[in-house]
Amino acid sequence: MEYRNKLVLAPMVRVGTLPFRLLAAQYGADITYGEEIIDHKLLKCERCINDVIGSTDIVEKGTKNVVFRTCEQERNQVVFQMGTSDAVRALKAAELVCKDVAAIDVNMGCPKAFSISGGMGAALLTKPDLIHDILTMLKRNLCIPVTCKIRLLNSTQDTVELARRIEKTGVSAVAVHGRKVSDRPRDPANWSEIAHVVDALSIPVIANGDVFQYQDFHNIRAVTGASSVMVARGALWNASIFSPQETPFEDVKREYVRKSILWDHDIKSTKFTLKEMIMHYTSLELPEGKAVTKSESLVDIARIYGEEKYYESINTKRNGVTFGSLNSREYS
Repeated sequence: MEYRNKLVLAPMVRVGTLPFRLLAAQYGADITYGEEIIDHKLLKCERCINDVIGSTDIVEKGTKNVVFRTCEQERNQVVFQMGTSDAVRALKAAELVCKDVAAIDVNMGCPKAFSISGGMGAALLTKPDLIHDILTMLKRNLCIPVTCKIRLLNSTQDTVELARRIEKTGVSAVAVHGRKVSDRPRDPANWSEIAHVVDALSIPVIANGDVFQYQDFHNIRAVTGASSVMVARGALWNASIFSPQETPFEDVKREYVRKSILWDHDIKSTKFTLKEMIMHYTSLELPEGKAVTKSESLVDIARIYGEEKYYESINTKRNGVTFGSLNSREYS
């Protein structure tokens, strides 16, 4: 895994799943982070090969609940992001997935209550010794790169000092979100603060925050001097942000639907991602939004976006039987 001069898909809860990661990669993302998964959950899982769709699944034991799905196509670019607050537990969890991903990343920036209350995410920012233990444990025992993603601290000096301690653990790169824990998404990202971290480190720094169009990749690098750039919401709203030539949103959305069908994606996650896309441009109260909200299966999603034939062709190949004619309904 090379971390210099890369365009990176940020980890996004319920969004950064296999279909969306492959969508971003199709449009030019060099590195794709999965959604954060908590170590406690991983320790209740087992690794399974899904011969039907050609994926590797991390499945909750005793259930059919797929916690993480990946495939050979993304093997050299997918980063597994973990939520943890314990070095030994982090290693046990990472060992379950390390053969199927390109790198392991530890989330040290999530400000959500569920993460902080468990001592994970942004709670780690005030525990440099624990950060050292976790990253050192992973680095010494895994044969793939280890990284972490942090936020800005209350002062530039504090952020730089933490970044330097992180660098000493031997990690391959560090991603820096240009906001503090108390900042909200509407608050502007502080690119100049990221620049101080870049100046202080010799390892690659991945700059994150307020990248909403392709030109912003160049803008943030010009200000920060960062090795690479990470994007979250800009990619959610149109995954073709990674390409100099933007693809119409409707085409991107339809391609996401096709990938969800191809990889037999969870319907709840599929709906969540589609609704997030829709809300940025229109409203869930319009016909398309209402139809997605009411949908109960990938068949319903296929109908909404005119992908009935694609759905049937995939399932015919997969199961050797047809599902019958799917009557198309138009939502506009």
